[in-house]
Amino acid sequence: MTCRKCGYQQEQKFDVCPVCNEVSVKVEEKYKSKLLAGLLGIFLGAYGVHNFYLGFTSKAVIQLLLGIFCLGIGSGIWGLIEGILILTGSISEDAAGNPLKE
Repeated sequence: MTCRKCGYQQEQKFDVCPVCNEVSVKVEEKYKSKLLAGLLGIFLGAYGVHNFYLGFTSKAVIQLLLGIFCLGIGSGIWGLIEGILILTGSISEDAAGNPLKE
């Protein structure tokens, strides 16, 4: 587990960081694939699939609705650009702040 405030790392889960005494600093480090997120953005980005995968639910719902009601034209370009940004490393974290795995 890693403390979000000070970055202290420990193999066991903790409720209070032993270094900075921050409460509720449990962070599950579930790494998501950078390649998968990028490809989802490129091929299914019009419907926000890559944002659902990365945990950006609000943005994903907006893309999904735009994709359905506007036939995916505007949100398709949006998804394509985000897919490329993910693959190039400009977008490098998921919604929880965990880095994307190569």
